[in-house]
Amino acid sequence: MEVDEARLVRNIEAMQRRADAAGVLMFPHVKTHKSLYIARQQLARGARGITASKPSEALVFAEAGIPSIILAYPIVTAQSLDRLLPVVKARGTQLRAIAASKPGVDALSEAAAQHAVEIGVFLKVDVGLGRVGIKPNDPAALELCARIAASAGLHFAGLLSHAGHSYATNGPQSLAKVVHDEAADLAGLAGQLRERGIAVDCLSVGATPTCLGAPLPNEVDCIRPGNYVFLDGTALRLGICTADDLALCVVARVVASNDTHFILDAGSKSMSSDRGAHGMGGAGFGTVVSAEGDGEKGTWTLERLSEEHGFVPFSGRPLALGSRVRVFPNHSCASIANFDHFALRHANGEATVLPVDARSCQT
Repeated sequence: MEVDEARLVRNIEAMQRRADAAGVLMFPHVKTHKSLYIARQQLARGARGITASKPSEALVFAEAGIPSIILAYPIVTAQSLDRLLPVVKARGTQLRAIAASKPGVDALSEAAAQHAVEIGVFLKVDVGLGRVGIKPNDPAALELCARIAASAGLHFAGLLSHAGHSYATNGPQSLAKVVHDEAADLAGLAGQLRERGIAVDCLSVGATPTCLGAPLPNEVDCIRPGNYVFLDGTALRLGICTADDLALCVVARVVASNDTHFILDAGSKSMSSDRGAHGMGGAGFGTVVSAEGDGEKGTWTLERLSEEHGFVPFSGRPLALGSRVRVFPNHSCASIANFDHFALRHANGEATVLPVDARSCQT
């Protein structure tokens, strides 16, 4: 696994500039890179904290002293936070979580009481992906926000959404509509809450296509993109980046060939079998380019995978056995999760090997 340092830094700085220009806070999602080094690069350039997927993932970053964490995953049992909350308390970490159900709110309140901490809680709003959250027009949304505000150990942090269905858009207009509708849904619900005397301090959105591919809405206070640090074939297909922005690749070698394909030593255990975020990727499993410095500018498609092998059609240009290639995945988040370390390649061609600190954080 290789990360191009110049592209990584450029991507981090570009998104931070967008956030700064729009006057919104950056809480980038670390599920993409799972790296303390990269998180610190994001903080150094203006991010106010990070977003994490699972309590165990948040724990890695809390132990490292990250000051503010959004835990953007539904908690339904108090025991889920038994390892995280003692560290949050000891470190003085600001922790905000999400809830989308009464049992979820009650579990967070129970955990806060057990560990004598205060947890900010966002209502998770389903703005179209259909995964986790309450629809903005569901009367239960108002009731649940009031329950959060009244629960011991909790305070109502605001409204949070993830427009993951933006990965299925097919052009600037359809992407802009997702951005507009998400902001309108959150702002509309926030207005109803304020009419009932419930303060709404933050509207938080997060998906790389919506944060990178369209202007950030005025209604939004906080963004949580993740994939933007690396980008990938899915972002390229959506037209929100260029090939020169792709910062992450798997370096592989041609180990065999047959009448129709050359075979790489990187299969699903390296690339993952994910064609794109939320299963919404394009053709194949990645784009292959030569890494031999031989002037070959063409690309190939990683057509199919077995566990340890990748199949690449010749397309009229076979590569010699032993040739090295770089494979840019369709979904970078799923690819780096397969590795314990990555090589950060510097402009001078040298590399520093860094750990994927939060790999295997699945609980």
